[in-house]
Amino acid sequence: MKGFRSVGGAQRFLSAFSGISPHFRPRRHLMTAPDHRAEMTIRFAIQEQITGVTGRPTAA
Repeated sequence: MKGFRSVGGAQRFLSAFSGISPHFRPRRHLMTAPDHRAEMTIRFAIQEQITGVTGRPTAA
């Protein structure tokens, strides 16, 4: 995989990421737009509580 120094490094990343990625990819095709926005607001609030990081970085 491009960008990884070893196959093992790629596998470690992907195994950790596979548990996190569904958190930010709800089944959008089953939701209305307002429901999707509300769900993502909730999910990002949970992420902020867990990581302690708020908002997005600002452009310089």
